[in-house]
Amino acid sequence: MSTRTRMPDRRRQIEDAASALFSGRGYAATTMRDIAGALDLQGGSLYAHVTYKESLLAAIVDEAAERFHAAVRPLAEGPGGAAERLRAMIHAHVGVLAGGLERASVYLYEWRFLGQERRERIAHSRAAYQAMFEQVIAEGQNSGEFDPRADPKLAAIFVLSAVNALPRWHRPGGPLSLDEVAGRYADLFLGGLDPADPDRGTTPTPAPSHRRTP
Repeated sequence: MSTRTRMPDRRRQIEDAASALFSGRGYAATTMRDIAGALDLQGGSLYAHVTYKESLLAAIVDEAAERFHAAVRPLAEGPGGAAERLRAMIHAHVGVLAGGLERASVYLYEWRFLGQERRERIAHSRAAYQAMFEQVIAEGQNSGEFDPRADPKLAAIFVLSAVNALPRWHRPGGPLSLDEVAGRYADLFLGGLDPADPDRGTTPTPAPSHRRTP
């Protein structure tokens, strides 16, 4: 069992409050006093659990990174065709978002405020995560499921950028659940990789100019 699952209730409450503040107003604009105030704690009581603000950011980001990798890696490395696995990976990624939008938002947008050593470690983790999507897309190209002209890296950036924007605009109770949005995104993305369209990826012919020549 992960040590994260045995976290004391008070520490979890502090991280939850910090996540809400970091995602709502930004890490840089949030103070330890703000976090203590959100929990009706005196500053001294907060420091009994947390010595400095960056340690909270690091804990939130580390846990989110673990959750994303744990949800997607078995699918990326598992059986099935590339399209099937990629669709499942998109749903799994959105499932992690749905499991904690505020924490996921902190991971996605506030991680750059970490100190250099921690920031480099998370950057490596994020690159490895993106590489799983790149690999499955490349495998789909090799199997003929995906357009061989697509750039796997750009394609992976495209889909992750789209799903990672969800915490910015999706609201619970809206017309589509997060899982439904994931399905729509997967349809759009996989349709864009469909190799059946012979004209996809070609440079369009410029429209003729209607200006008079001198």
